[in-house]
Amino acid sequence: MNKWLVRLSWAGLLLTVLLLDTPALARGDGASLYKVKCADCHGADGSGNTAVGKSLKLRDLRSADIQKQPDEELAAVTANGKGSMPAYKDELTGDQIRQLVGFMRQLAKKK
Repeated sequence: MNKWLVRLSWAGLLLTVLLLDTPALARGDGASLYKVKCADCHGADGSGNTAVGKSLKLRDLRSADIQKQPDEELAAVTANGKGSMPAYKDELTGDQIRQLVGFMRQLAKKK
């Protein structure tokens, strides 16, 4: 009986995650996509000031060093991954990746 409850709980959690992720991914809104795919590591503000971000020594997405990179380069890193960052080319469309890059540009303006 306990195994059944554990499996049911995991199934419910998985379903919740899928339902929460799906609207953001379907909308293709850069801010929503960032929140779902990036904020856990890079932080809501892009600073990398999270436990994961600090442990991986992530650079601040708002920094001049990152912001001076062309959109194509930021999109390539997002699509193909780099270092400890996973690749998202199999999870996101090219348009969604471009929207994420656009949102990264907006983060710098909020700094």
